[in-house]
Amino acid sequence: MTRTRTEKGKLGSTFDSFLEEQGTLAETTEQAIKRVIAWQLGEIMAKEKITKVEMARRMATSRAQLDRLLDPTDDSVTLATLTKAAKAVGRALKLELT
Repeated sequence: MTRTRTEKGKLGSTFDSFLEEQGTLAETTEQAIKRVIAWQLGEIMAKEKITKVEMARRMATSRAQLDRLLDPTDDSVTLATLTKAAKAVGRALKLELT
């Protein structure tokens, strides 16, 4: 059995540093944020028994647009739509630069 030697400084690196080295940190972070927001909205809707039809009505949008918003893989959702969705469930969307 051949053992491979671990590069010095690589063991214990953070996942973020790995993604940064691969050049995918920004894209991966954006996808993760969208998935979390879609999940949170779905959870709030379920907890408060808000149907998709009702949610679309509250947002003054179509059911198709709501489906895109709740689809964790659809990254075409705008900031305005996310803000509208948060307001529709009595929440605020919080963004910050770090």
